[in-house]
Amino acid sequence: MSAIIEQKKQIVEEISTKFRESKSTIIVDYRGLSVGEVTELRKQLREAGVEFKVFKNTMTRRAVELAELTGLDDALTGPNAVAFSKDDVIAPAKILNEFAKKHEALEIKAGVIEGTVATVEEVKALAELPSREGLLSMLLSVLQAPIRNLALATKAVADQKEEQGA
Repeated sequence: MSAIIEQKKQIVEEISTKFRESKSTIIVDYRGLSVGEVTELRKQLREAGVEFKVFKNTMTRRAVELAELTGLDDALTGPNAVAFSKDDVIAPAKILNEFAKKHEALEIKAGVIEGTVATVEEVKALAELPSREGLLSMLLSVLQAPIRNLALATKAVADQKEEQGA
């Protein structure tokens, strides 16, 4: 009996560590998805470097308590799966939100974004953000605009002087 309790304590500690180390964690209700759909979702998440696991709610509640993330207890009812991402904050939210749009059975319940408990609305807002590469390209185009305008103005002045000289 004590071996089973010790094993459960290790699982709770593992889940708690995942909550603490993840940049982004999303809790979803996957009831109603077929095995094929869940497999497809797992594949998409795995390709993005996101870990997707199903844990018992009692163990997850204890892990959340251990990680000091109050506010997630309401989301931990029914069959839940948890997506953990250590690298990318946006990836799990984006993938799960897109999948939920195509498959109504998947329901996003809550999340933890960089150690702060997030509501469904906040998770969906995060999912709508462009990727890191998209944000960097937007920044680059903003930074290039003044230089491009200066080059165009200089060229226009040079063309005007050339016409006057001819």
